[in-house]
Amino acid sequence: MIAWSPAAPMRPACPHRRLRRLLARELPHGLALGASTLRPWASASFVGARHIFPCAFAAGEAEPLRRSLAAHLEAVEWRLAGHVVADIAVESDAAGAMLRIEVLTVED
Repeated sequence: MIAWSPAAPMRPACPHRRLRRLLARELPHGLALGASTLRPWASASFVGARHIFPCAFAAGEAEPLRRSLAAHLEAVEWRLAGHVVADIAVESDAAGAMLRIEVLTVED
């Protein structure tokens, strides 16, 4: 006999640390990840998180670096068990001294 349990199924583990390691491998030389954060995110049909990674760079212009990094990161095939990378955005601050990478992951 099979017993029914009202407990919700287990949720996949948060991919933040794995995503950080994968992202660090994809960054060009001279771009360093800062202290990252994540915010839980949900829509009517999806559950996930928004991962925010500030980046500092040594020299150069922010806008060309932002454009090339955004194009590169969008082309990467991210492998996160139980999660899918739904969106990636790369933004620069007003001073042009920092970049911020935001990654939206949703549970698979």
